[in-house]
Amino acid sequence: MKKTILTITLFSSAIALAQIAIGKSEVSKIQPANTVTNPSISLEFYDNADNKQGLVLPWTSTVNNQPLAYNATTEAGYRGMQGTVVDGTIILDLSDKMVKYRRNGAWSSLTGTLPLTAGATTYNTFNAIDSSLQDNKKESATAKTAIGTNGATDTTVGILVLTDTDKAMVLPKVASPHLNIKNPTPGMMAYDTTKKQLAVYNGTVWSFWKP
Repeated sequence: MKKTILTITLFSSAIALAQIAIGKSEVSKIQPANTVTNPSISLEFYDNADNKQGLVLPWTSTVNNQPLAYNATTEAGYRGMQGTVVDGTIILDLSDKMVKYRRNGAWSSLTGTLPLTAGATTYNTFNAIDSSLQDNKKESATAKTAIGTNGATDTTVGILVLTDTDKAMVLPKVASPHLNIKNPTPGMMAYDTTKKQLAVYNGTVWSFWKP
């Protein structure tokens, strides 16, 4: 798994932290009193109405400084390990250019898929991404940040692991991200405050999810 552009300096080693705010001075407080820090938030991003930045998911993966497409069936390419990916893991899978999350021991796509062009051996260009930013780059095998009360002892595989069982991550909030994020990066994710839905970008198109 590779590092991405997510204020990544915070996530370069294994550390244990309780609650983190990125791009803002502190985690949101409980409304309406606005005096007590919300105990349900593990990680939160800048969320003012003018926000035009999203969270960039890990691109998988490199071995020996060469790009290696992630195989979601065998899990080959995931930090050189197999069978260790836990439910709740979210990635940008370079093998088929889809944003995926781990659910009930299997991978589910958040960006869907497109059929191959007749006679082609690769996905058509509408679903292609430019992975040149990640080519020839390899992260440290020990790169990991664990946020939560068990962060110091957590052994879960991942770049960023939220260990608490009573807190969650709050995604960056962007009004109409497909319009306002001018140069989205493959694997970008945000919460669309206009349509009240999840927005994910696979390198070419945005996909939207709502209840």
